[in-house]
Amino acid sequence: MYHKKQRMRFRMIAPGYPAFNIYSRIARRTTALGPLSVATAIDRMDSWNAEVIDENNYRKFGPRNKKGRPDHATLQTIRHADVVGLYGGLSSTIPRLYELARFYKAQGIPTVAGGQHFVGENVREALLNGVDYVVLGEGENSIRELLTAIVDGKSPENVAGIAFLRDGQVVETPPRAPITDFDELPLPDFSLIHYAKIKIYPICWTRGCGMDCEFCTVKGKPRPASVERMIEQIASLLETHNARSFFMVDDLFGQRRSDTLRFCRMLADYQKAISTKLNLTVQIRLDRARDTELLEAMRDAGVTTVCIGFESPVAEELEAMSKRIKPEEMIALTHLYHKAGFFVHGMFIFGYPLPHGSDLQLSVKERVKCFRTFIRKARIDTIQVLLPVPLPGTEMTDRLDADRRLFDRDCIGWEYYDGNFPLFLPDAPMSPEELQKASSKIMGRFYRFRNMFAVARNILIFPAMVFSLWNIKMGWRKWHRVWETNLIRFGGWMILRRWISDFKKSTFLDKLGRAKDNHRSSPGLPKAPTPLNRPPQ
Repeated sequence: MYHKKQRMRFRMIAPGYPAFNIYSRIARRTTALGPLSVATAIDRMDSWNAEVIDENNYRKFGPRNKKGRPDHATLQTIRHADVVGLYGGLSSTIPRLYELARFYKAQGIPTVAGGQHFVGENVREALLNGVDYVVLGEGENSIRELLTAIVDGKSPENVAGIAFLRDGQVVETPPRAPITDFDELPLPDFSLIHYAKIKIYPICWTRGCGMDCEFCTVKGKPRPASVERMIEQIASLLETHNARSFFMVDDLFGQRRSDTLRFCRMLADYQKAISTKLNLTVQIRLDRARDTELLEAMRDAGVTTVCIGFESPVAEELEAMSKRIKPEEMIALTHLYHKAGFFVHGMFIFGYPLPHGSDLQLSVKERVKCFRTFIRKARIDTIQVLLPVPLPGTEMTDRLDADRRLFDRDCIGWEYYDGNFPLFLPDAPMSPEELQKASSKIMGRFYRFRNMFAVARNILIFPAMVFSLWNIKMGWRKWHRVWETNLIRFGGWMILRRWISDFKKSTFLDKLGRAKDNHRSSPGLPKAPTPLNRPPQ
């Protein structure tokens, strides 16, 4: 029987990135919503308190060890955790997750992990590396039942949607049905996050996605929350945390047109009633640009930035990704978003692997030129160019594995699965080294030091631009948009410069060489998961 106290503590940890990357800066201003939602559900239980430690947003007053990471030994002294949860939503943080799991397990603390990473053989790998239980699927309900079973000393077999080891074998309980009634769940409580500073608050309207992209892990029928719940969530964050900036984490904003219009109009009316302006960033499909009524409602509601997954300007790659759109059409639709006054952030995948039968023969130089030309013609404000990541459980990963193109993880481990490194043999005539340099080359021409001079120029011409137009408000918006774009691009240059500097000091190219040698001698042979005793790179 587990020793039961009057109130017990659950600590949810979002493991830190293995090294500085292009996400590091924004990660210090926001947090992951999944761990917070699970922690909130636990905190509402009668005998539990919950807290969240986000290692990527960990500020002053948080105890640190000699390596500069959060000092979990001291955290245990300050507030002893009875059970620890570990967020496995990002494959690149898995080595750090295992390190934390082994640390807490050595102290006799039960460990629970969950997230998109844990599918297939990854479940067994986790259970061999310090994780006692793996939650399969959504965690709010499974984790509460599991905690009750742990405290009462009951078998976890009766808890749906989890996995654990018994006599060296993985036991998976029957799957739990996806959550559909989100009003039954409490609103995410951001006060549970310790040592963090949140500037951009993540909110989620819809779980699941019906687009079925080959490279994506988010699948299943979309399950939206109610419009009233979304308004309540934003109002609650404004009232309790003075939140002004929000990021809608799901990809389907605008898909349910009538609900989206109602949401935007309710949010616009709310802002008028309290005389406060909010700032929303949403992820949306390109084809929504044709809906002028929707765009106007979004603008009135405070949506300023649209994040769009362009993925690629190469028609053959779009077809392989199951994207039913042509590059020329993407450019025209992007212009409609600009015309409506939105700031456009473009997300791209460079070097997408094509299936058998494709006769596309583009060199790296030709692909880079294609991307640059598209970005220039579309006049995208900011960009993010990543390499394809063979994420666990996706059709793209299965295809690459069947073609024996994936590099051995003993050479290139999970810590490199963040979109900045080549993880498989690319299509001919490209080499992995060329693929490695290409994305930074595209972003290096986009994010440049000279944007700093443009910022200074914009400050000097501020009076002329703002007051020369008959509408001062319109003049301000036009000036601020140009100024903000140049400032962000200069910040992007600083981030890219640091990442390139850190990459040159890393040992990745040596590991890539060994991975290629191993692949030539024994291409694509799967290996059984073993305990990972090495620290994260």
